[in-house]
Amino acid sequence: MKKKNMNRDKYKILKVLITEDVIDQRKISQLTKLSLGKVNNLLKELNKEKYISSNYALTSSGKEYVKSHHPQQATILAAGYGLRMVPINTEEPKGLLEVHGEPLIERIIKQLHEVGITDIKIVVGFMKEHYEYLIDEYDVDLIVNPYYVTRNNIYSLYLAKDRLANGYIIPCDIWFKNNPFSTLEDPSWYLFSDRLTDHSHWQVSKNTKVKYTKEPGNRMIGIAYLNQEDAEVLTGHLDEMIKAKKYDSFWEDALANKKQFLISGRIIPNSEHAEINSYEELMELDSHSDHLKTEAIQIIEDTLKVDKTKIHNIHTLKKGMTNRSFSFECNNKRYIMRIPGEGTDKLIDRKEEYDVYQQIKDEPYTENILYLDPNNGYKLSEFLENTRNSDANDWNDVTKCMELLRRFHQENYQVNHKFNIWKQIDFYESLRDAPSAYKDFMIIKENVEKLKPFIQDNIKQWSLCHIDANADNFLIDKKGKIYLIDWEYAGMQDPDLDIAMYAIYAGYNREQFDRLIDIYYQNDCDEVTRYKIYAYAAVGGLLWSNWCEYKQSLGLDFGVYSIAQYRYAKEYSKLVLNYLEKKNA
Repeated sequence: MKKKNMNRDKYKILKVLITEDVIDQRKISQLTKLSLGKVNNLLKELNKEKYISSNYALTSSGKEYVKSHHPQQATILAAGYGLRMVPINTEEPKGLLEVHGEPLIERIIKQLHEVGITDIKIVVGFMKEHYEYLIDEYDVDLIVNPYYVTRNNIYSLYLAKDRLANGYIIPCDIWFKNNPFSTLEDPSWYLFSDRLTDHSHWQVSKNTKVKYTKEPGNRMIGIAYLNQEDAEVLTGHLDEMIKAKKYDSFWEDALANKKQFLISGRIIPNSEHAEINSYEELMELDSHSDHLKTEAIQIIEDTLKVDKTKIHNIHTLKKGMTNRSFSFECNNKRYIMRIPGEGTDKLIDRKEEYDVYQQIKDEPYTENILYLDPNNGYKLSEFLENTRNSDANDWNDVTKCMELLRRFHQENYQVNHKFNIWKQIDFYESLRDAPSAYKDFMIIKENVEKLKPFIQDNIKQWSLCHIDANADNFLIDKKGKIYLIDWEYAGMQDPDLDIAMYAIYAGYNREQFDRLIDIYYQNDCDEVTRYKIYAYAAVGGLLWSNWCEYKQSLGLDFGVYSIAQYRYAKEYSKLVLNYLEKKNA
């Protein structure tokens, strides 16, 4: 049986009556923001409809109404990585950040318990194991989102779509000064702040209607209450959007249809809540939080000899394929902090990386390293101001990159370790602990391995190589000065391998590849060397394909890059083998 919804103003009054101990008409007027005369009339109507007695006490009908409109459940969204939370999220998911000694998600659960809601689902993903204790501590259910890396929170809510009616939807990274939940809810609502922002195009009118605007709108907080009718509509929207593979959407996008908002809006003062999306927001709310004392922050404090309060303007850099990094300001100067990514300890020997930087530290084309831990890979460096990544499709940029690469190779630096690409291929393959996703993998691997004698017979130089000399690791400033950064894979190798690595990362076709080789060799590359570089493209393609498959087993996805690398292994091994067959015929 469908529940009958009450007039909105009557509902406001009834809600005050069940939440306040001492009440009179003047106080009701203050709390509901209704005129004293209107409050008087509505109280008479509620009495006439037998919801309240003459002294404003709930009647049996009133109690039945409250019981039938009591929220039944809650869904907390806690699957996200929280990219902006670097460096905190390297140690703890954002839902478990402590504010005044209390984890955010525990505060939310306790506030739900205060209004009688114990049926609580938490959708988890990133660091899901950290939330497991809540099952025993608070009797909650966990729903695992296995696609939290590649899909936004619309998919998290979709996983809980059958359990939304008469319940709250709550983000895990929110802190409320006062309990936002209630024992009585009637119309559905979405919570907005009274603060206006360019990031929202929804404004809440005085009658609680949510209207689209091209002007700054009310800040969206992410919490909502849905009655049964609206939950069914939202579920339909979720189904449609997931079927259309709109995985990049936020769940709120399912509330909006052709610039029409599904439910009413509710406004709270901005001072009543805090959304913890960054280190600085946590600092502002609780400067003594234990979660501000991360290893990365401690390194910054010790190296720069500053207090954490001097660290400002933290910006998460694009999540790299190997690491997580963020930039920040301290004493009017910018820096970059690198935090090793998932599984990195198995991929990179940080002591070897340290040795490389010791060799090249005085070169003007490398970053200025202030701190590098040879054990865990944490790295602090000065930010290279007014620089941009080189563009692999801009041949002026490419020429600068190859000139620097050639100059570096001519320096002929020596270190005590080599990058054994053949062993690395096998090593990365062993890490994934499962057969390759590519059905012809063993055939392609065999073809690539056939290139080994040809490569080894034609190595002319053996020196320190970058190995990961892709376009993104070359930086160019406004004056045209060029830098080569991120030497974590560097080791002794054939310099021609660096050329191939640049090409396959850039996704070059054969014509572009040849142009690259001609630039590096200044139009003086012999045929055998050219085909050796092609062979390295095949070897490098297999290497990074195996690397991608391992990283994907950890929940990371690199899109077309992984397939592209496998194609290089397949196509260029065939190209070189055909060349060798004709040559030896």
